[in-house]
Amino acid sequence: MLKQFVFFLVFIGLSSAGMAQRPDFSPPKTKADSVKMRRDSLRSKAFAPSVVDEKIYHPDSTHSPRKAVMHSLMIPGWGQVYNKKWWKVPIVYGGLGLIGWMYAFNQSYYTENLTIARYRREGKVPKAGDPYYETYQKYATYGFSDQAINDAVRGYRRYRDLSVLLFAGMWGLQIIDAYIDAKFIHSYTMDNNLSFKISPQLLTVPMYAYDVQSAYSPGLKVTFTFR
Repeated sequence: MLKQFVFFLVFIGLSSAGMAQRPDFSPPKTKADSVKMRRDSLRSKAFAPSVVDEKIYHPDSTHSPRKAVMHSLMIPGWGQVYNKKWWKVPIVYGGLGLIGWMYAFNQSYYTENLTIARYRREGKVPKAGDPYYETYQKYATYGFSDQAINDAVRGYRRYRDLSVLLFAGMWGLQIIDAYIDAKFIHSYTMDNNLSFKISPQLLTVPMYAYDVQSAYSPGLKVTFTFR
């Protein structure tokens, strides 16, 4: 009986050892990745179309564009003074003064050459003491022909008439400038989409007589820029 009991214990021990050495067919376990995925901190913003703010105009009831125009119409530069644009007054009078000098210069030589042409046409010679005696003798000494003198008369007359138009244009330009300053700068907000520039310009003109010193005529150039 004791032998059987010992044999039973040995059998149980051997069975337990066999079961302990049974191969493990379960898949190997992998260690979890230690690197943690971080969420991107730079988040893309939702697209939103840009909205252009509408311009708000603020009229100035104390500043009248009509007064600025009437002031400049009566006296050049008065509208600029009314708009408190003092620095424009010398420009206005400088331009008008230059054009006035052009008119006086061309009118003087036009009258002189016209008188000499009349003397030659009538076959007369001015006497000593005549205002045009020296000019007549100078033209005769240098051999100026009747055609050259007549061309000079037409040339100086053309420049004189051009000076009148430039004077009127300069007067009108300073009126427009006074209106723009009063209407759009003093009365409303204004951006830089529109600008204009005034600059002196030399105009090429044909020569009418070979005693004229220059083939250029001064003028003003107005440039408007739209952006």
